[in-house]
Amino acid sequence: MESRCDNCIVRQFNSLRAMSKEELKKVSDSKVYKTIKKGETLFEEGEKLDGVFCVRDGVSKLSKLSPNGKDQIVKLASKGEVMGQRSVIAQESTNLSAIAVSDMEVCFVPKEIISNTLNVNPNFAVEVLRHMAHDLKEADDVIVNMSQKSVKQRMAEAFLYLVKNYGQDDEGFLRLTLSREDYANVVGTATESCIRIISEFKKKGLIKTSGKKIGIANEKLLQDLVEGF
Repeated sequence: MESRCDNCIVRQFNSLRAMSKEELKKVSDSKVYKTIKKGETLFEEGEKLDGVFCVRDGVSKLSKLSPNGKDQIVKLASKGEVMGQRSVIAQESTNLSAIAVSDMEVCFVPKEIISNTLNVNPNFAVEVLRHMAHDLKEADDVIVNMSQKSVKQRMAEAFLYLVKNYGQDDEGFLRLTLSREDYANVVGTATESCIRIISEFKKKGLIKTSGKKIGIANEKLLQDLVEGF
């Protein structure tokens, strides 16, 4: 159910935690609560946003379309993250698209609230800068990984990232189920190549599969592969 922002634990994970009670009340009064189904688009690359999306639950993939028509997933946004912040603050079109990879609950906050609070609350401005700096650091890491690590290393790293951040179910499979195409778009390879690597990892006992589900069978071997052993 929808809740007031000052009672929402999600805000502790993002820049909204620096807002005063009065500012949070304004956010609560103006926000729009939305449920997004898996596969639905929150916003598309090149779109002008009228506000930001605060993720209450679920996961979205943030991707950029390359000139050859292939998507590159640059980030997975989950509970507590704010999407569209850079675009709104810079007053620019979005650089990425956001599509739900699971059912989601989000709160849409109009850009006027964000802009006005930035102008009067320096603590909020600092928090926004910290989160944007963190995003830049993650982008740097993606660039380094793409240039210095092999596709197999990046695939192994993706599995380790998913188990660390989203966990496993009772049967030992990753809670967040991505399509083979999504995995390919995360590591920057063709879907066919991704499928071959997953099959190879399974034969070597690094992972296990059941339909679309993937589970970690040997975390140490995956970590050794990432580190080049």
